[in-house]
Formats: sequence, structure tokens, C-alpha cells
Amino acid sequence: MLFDLPTLLAVRVGVDVLIALAFAGLLRRYPTIRGPGWWSLAALVSILGSLGLWMRGSVPDFLSYGIGNVALSTAPLIAWLGLRSHLQFQQPASRVALAALLVLVLQIVFHDVWDLPRARQAVFATVVLAAMALAYRDMVRADAQRRVPEIQALKWLTAVEFAAMVAFAVAAPLGGLPLSQVGPVTVFFYLLAGLLRVVLYGALVTYRLRVDGDRARQGLLIREADSRALIENLSAGVMVFRPNHTLSSINSAARRFFGWSPGGANTALPEPTGPGWRMLREDGQPMRRHDMPFERVLATGQPVKSVVVGVPVGGSGEVRWALFNAYPENNAQGGLRHVVLTFIDITSLKSAQAEQKTLQAQLSQSQKMEALGTLAGGVAHDFNNILAAILGNADLARQDLTRDAPARESLHEISTAARRGRELVRQILAFSRQQPVERTRVDVSAILSETCNLMRAALPPHAQLLHEAHPDTPDMLADATQIGQVLINLGTNAVHALEGRPGRVECQLDGLAGDDPRLPAEVARACAEGGVRALRLRVSDNGCGMTDAVRSRIFEPFFTTRVVGRGTGLGLPVVLGIVQVHGGTIDVASEPGKGTTFTLYFPAAPDGPVRAPVDQAVAHAPADPVTMAPCPPDGTETAPMETPPMADAQPADQPHILYLDDDDTLVFLVRRLLERRGYRVTSFTDQQQAIKAVREQPQAFHLLLTDYNMPGMSGLDVARAALAINPQLPVAVASGYITDELQAEAKVAGVREVVFKTDAVEAFCEVVARLVRTD
Repeated sequence: MLFDLPTLLAVRVGVDVLIALAFAGLLRRYPTIRGPGWWSLAALVSILGSLGLWMRGSVPDFLSYGIGNVALSTAPLIAWLGLRSHLQFQQPASRVALAALLVLVLQIVFHDVWDLPRARQAVFATVVLAAMALAYRDMVRADAQRRVPEIQALKWLTAVEFAAMVAFAVAAPLGGLPLSQVGPVTVFFYLLAGLLRVVLYGALVTYRLRVDGDRARQGLLIREADSRALIENLSAGVMVFRPNHTLSSINSAARRFFGWSPGGANTALPEPTGPGWRMLREDGQPMRRHDMPFERVLATGQPVKSVVVGVPVGGSGEVRWALFNAYPENNAQGGLRHVVLTFIDITSLKSAQAEQKTLQAQLSQSQKMEALGTLAGGVAHDFNNILAAILGNADLARQDLTRDAPARESLHEISTAARRGRELVRQILAFSRQQPVERTRVDVSAILSETCNLMRAALPPHAQLLHEAHPDTPDMLADATQIGQVLINLGTNAVHALEGRPGRVECQLDGLAGDDPRLPAEVARACAEGGVRALRLRVSDNGCGMTDAVRSRIFEPFFTTRVVGRGTGLGLPVVLGIVQVHGGTIDVASEPGKGTTFTLYFPAAPDGPVRAPVDQAVAHAPADPVTMAPCPPDGTETAPMETPPMADAQPADQPHILYLDDDDTLVFLVRRLLERRGYRVTSFTDQQQAIKAVREQPQAFHLLLTDYNMPGMSGLDVARAALAINPQLPVAVASGYITDELQAEAKVAGVREVVFKTDAVEAFCEVVARLVRTD
């Protein structure tokens, strides 16, 4: 016989075993691919059916026909479930189980109740044809556009199987062919069809893997494109280097940072140690190669975090700063593929930090000035009293001696030393801006000319002094005396910077527009608010110059580079205080061996009244600004002029002066000075006693002269109390610590004049005479 049924069933069992194992392997390897599990189960069920038919005659017919027919009927349904699972349709497993149970019941009924072989065959054929029809329908739905060749081939195979099943089911009864002849042919045909179906199922799995792979690659490409777009548009710089120091990729932020063209990665980038790639430490020094982030990753294989690096860019020497991070990117075997550098541009932050340091230095300077000013205010009162007592008593003692007395020379030296101490206090007060300022409209070019003429007479032979004033220079509101002091201090410093070598000192004065970009921000703002121009005063020399360390300290109080005894370190702080009082700023440019230039900027005066005469300004020029003033050619001091005593007057005609001070020494001195000039003096050291004297005799006094700084009750309080008793009484207040607030309060209180106490010895008698005459 051509087809031996047992042999075919044995071959079918072996083929189904291989199919079950193959699909089980696919399920294990690709657990996300649906279908192979069901197909493996269908093969196992088919094995059970083949075994049932194979053992027919060896076991009861109930088992062989029942189990064999049910298993062979159920296997196509399970394969259909696998197809639906693969096509990602819902799997009606419960209905398949009910169908298998129904087939089993019908097989039992048609075998044990009614022995109807044709009925059993009809049930088998009906179930198999239904499974084929359902599979065909699902494949049509899954590939309606007929784009998947594997599904189309499987669909045609199903159609052929369906037709063959119909033919076998119909042809056998009609042709009168026995089952023994039809069965082997049917088994052989479906064995071949099953093998082809398995191949197509495998092709479906391969197709799904290919589709999923393409989808994964597409997703990967999309993610890579998104990542590239994200990295490209990051504000942080990203650079990817190969281990051979060449650049693999770079984003736009990094190209902008380095000033490169907006093109792609530069694979020919020089090594990090090359001339095109220099890195600087935070202190501005070149970074050693093994300290560079890239090299550290290469050497250690470990990430590097938060390294501040400066990178010179362009040919202008500009340095940009960045916070670098670097990490290695390894391949699957652990080898280094790339070194990724990421960095954030912190140039603006570094600039802000530098500006903050500058502001902190300015704040420190301001605090020093404030501290010194507070110290000056406290010292000025007591120190001026001491100096006034020394000068006054020296003057009185000199008047008591004959002109040829040997002691007069000693008294002259005492007065000279005391005057120098007085000038030192004046310098401190000028530095701390506690000296009264009388600002009038002045011609700075005239002050410059007169000051240079004054200095030129005291210049050493090796120094040349030049000055130039632009004719279009505007006037300014200033204290002419203090502007002259600024010029003398700067000029004298410039002469000292020549260090005895031939050199040149130049003073230049001109005007600038209020919106000139060269103006400092503060002066430009003041000019804009006042709608005025600006003045620029430059004092330069070609002397020794200064280092950065010295230049950063030149405005510190008492800082000096001169030898001990040749300077107090107050000259430039005084200049700074005067310039700031006048609303100006100072710019200093200096290099060692190339000289120094001080540039002063002031807002000009608005249109207003006629300027003060220049000779008045020169007349009040400081005679002895301690460390900066030129000395007379012979180096001698001029003896103070002696004021002759006032002519004797009758007691009834003597002006009566009430003097109040908490210092006994000064009270004694002032009383003697005034009495020698013909005044009648009543002095007190207690405020309440002075007020009581005025209350008891309101009209007895022609002038009240009181100190301001006294414990318990100030001189202004005493003035208010005395004026409340006698509003017509002239009152003068003396202080070594005069502020704008004090002058304003004194004016409101009715005080006629505020006397600067450093001039107390000479000024008291003058003020007394003037106020008494006014009265």
C-alpha cells in the first residue's frame, strides 16, 4: 500500500514533537513574541490525537476514537488561538475549551449510544473546517491591504486545506471509498500542510521580529535625534573626544564658547596641550596637562566633576571661564570609547565675583575711612585742645620775653611742632570728609596754573613740570583750597616717583561731554541728572610706577612706600576724600618702570553766578600739607607773627566775653589771650553755671563763645538755652569736628558762627573782634 497509516502517524508524531520543541524554543528566546506558546501546545495536542489513532485496536475504541478525534479536532482550534495571539487579537480560550468538551461528548454519544462513524467524522470535519474559517477571517482582517506576504501565503494555505477537507469529507461517502483508504491519504496531505504551516508560522515570527526590530531602530533613531536636538540646543557646552585627542562631536554652545564657526565637529582639533587649546587655573596660571579634565579621565577612567577652567579665546587675549565636568563612555567590553566633556559658561559669574571683590575692597576702604573719621572726630576735640594750649601758651610766653631772650628760639620750635600736629589733624579730617567745605564756582584752569607756578619754584633741578588747560574747560563747584591741595599732593607724589632721576610731570585739564563713554558711571550719572558737562584732570609722571599690589593699597590710610619719617601715608587718602566730597572719581593707571597717571573726573558746574576770584583760592592754598607740600627753598620754617596786645581800655568800655569749655587748660589760655587784647572774660567749665550767669545778667555779656563737644550738654544746647534768655546775644560755637549737619543745626539754633577748632588759637580773637563789632 502506498500510504501506510501507522507509519504516517508515527512520522506525524515525530514531526509534531519537533514542532513543539521548535516553538517552545522560540517562546523561550523571544518571550515578547505572541503565538509560539499556543502553537507548541497545538503540536502536543496533535501528538495526543495521532497516538490515539495509532493505538486503535490496542486500546478500547472509546479511548482511541474519543481521545484521538477530540485531540485532532482541538489542535486546529488551539493553533487558531496562537494565530489570534500573534495578530494581537483577543483569544477566546474558554470557548475553545467548551468546544473541545462538546466534541468529546458527541464522540462518546456517537460511539457508545449510537455507533455512527459517519457522525463522528462529520463532527471532526465540522470543527476543523470552523477553525480554518475563523483563521482565514482573522488573517483577512489583520492584513486587509495585503502587505504581508507571510500572512497572504498562510491565508492561501488555509483556503487549500479547507477545500481539501471538504473534498475528503464529501468525496469519500459519495465515491463509496472506505475510511481505510481515505484516512492515510488525508493524514499524509495534512502532514505536508502542517509542515508548510509551521514554516509559515516561523516566517510570521521572523516578520514580527523584523517589524519590532525596525520599530525599535526607528525609536532609537528618534531618541538619538531628540538627544542630539536637546544637546545641540543646551546652553551648556558638550564635547565628545576620542581617546586619541580628536573631537567626535560638539554642540552649538561649545562652539560659541570657543568662538568656532557654526559647522560640525572639527576632527582635526589639536591636542589639549597645543597652542589652540590652553587651559588656565582659577589663579590665571597655565594648567598642567595631567590636571586637565580630559587627561584625568584618560589616566584614571573616573569621572571628574566641578573643575573651574579658564580658556583663552581669539587673538585678543580674552579669557572665558567655565565649570567643567568629564566622564568616560565605555563600550560593551569595558574599553574606553569616548571622553565626554560638559561645561557651563561662568564668565559672567567670574566677572560678578571680580566686581564683588572690587566692591568689597571699596567697602573695606570706606569702612576704614569711616573708622578713621570716627577716630578723627573723637581725637580732634581733645587733641586740638592740647595743640591750642601749646600754641597759645607758647605765644603768651614769647610775648613775655624780650626779643633777644634765648628761650624764644625754643618757643618757636615748640610752636612749629604744634603747627605740624595741627596740620596732621587737618589732613585726617580732610581724608574723613569732616572738614567744612565752602563750594563756589571756580575756574579750575586758573587754580591749576597758579598751583603749578607755586610748585615750580620748589621743584628739584632734575624735574620738569608741564601743565596744559584746554580753553573750553568748564567751571566747577568746588572748594578752591581743597582743589589746590589735591593738585599739590598729586604733583608732589609725582616728583617723588622720579626718585631723583630726570623726568617729567604733566598736568592736563580738559572738558568732556556728559555722555562721553570714558566717564565713570557715577560721574556720568551726575552729569545726566544735572544736564552738565564733566571735567577731566590728569596728573602723570614717567617715574618708577607701581605694582598691582601697591596700587591696590595707595588709598589706605597711613600706607606709604617711603622711608620712615618721610611720609605719613595720608596724602592720597586726603585726595580721595576731597575728590569724593566734590562728587568725583579717581582712575589710576600705573606700570612698574613706566610711570603713573592719576585721572580725576568731576561734574561741571551748571550755569550760574560768576566764579570766585583765583587769587582768593591761591591765597588759601595749604601752606603745609604735611607729606606733600613743597618746602621753602632754604628748608626753614617761618616764625609765627606775634599779635600785639590791644590798647588799654577802661573797664566800663571793655567788651564782656562769656567763654565755656570743659577743658581747664584751654579755659585758662583763652581767658589770658582775650584779656591781653583788652577784653573782660568770664569763663566756666560747667554748662549750667554758664547758663545761670546769663540768666542772672542777660545784658552783661557781649558774646558767648562755647565749645561744642562737652559731656552731658553740647554747645548747641547751651546756645539754645542762652538765646532763650537773651535772643540778641551773639553766640559762636567752636569744634574740631564740623559736619554739614552741625552747621545746619547751628544756623537753626541762632548761632552766629561755627569756628573750626584747629584754628582756635588764631581764630578766637579774630572771631571775637568781628562778632563784638557786629553786636
